Amino acid sequence: MIKLFLLLGSILGGLSVAGGAFASHALQERLSERSLEIFDLAARYQMYHALALLLVGILLSQSEIASPFFTASGIAFIIGVLLFSGSLYALSLSGIKILGAITPLGGVAFIAGWICLAIGVWGVK
Repeated sequence: MIKLFLLLGSILGGLSVAGGAFASHALQERLSERSLEIFDLAARYQMYHALALLLVGILLSQSEIASPFFTASGIAFIIGVLLFSGSLYALSLSGIKILGAITPLGGVAFIAGWICLAIGVWGVK
């Protein structure tokens, strides 16, 4: 899981930067201001959680403090990015409003990830 979290954190971080650049250049004239804001929100939350995923990978690599809560946190962050950012990207590009109903599920996954991370850190001696 360590390698997976570090690899996905790196990839998601890079894709967040690429997506942000794509939106500010290629999509500037094609999307409404609101759709661009939604796209930007998706990219920002993706970056935040890519960095969090890197942190989880680093914490797991320290065998003396590794916790199953760190693993749960990383999985929740990945699910959160897929549901939260993924649904917002799709919403901003397609305009299909029902996709916004998926977004809160991603938010719940993010919150669960942060709670698991906190529990794992609390248990560190």
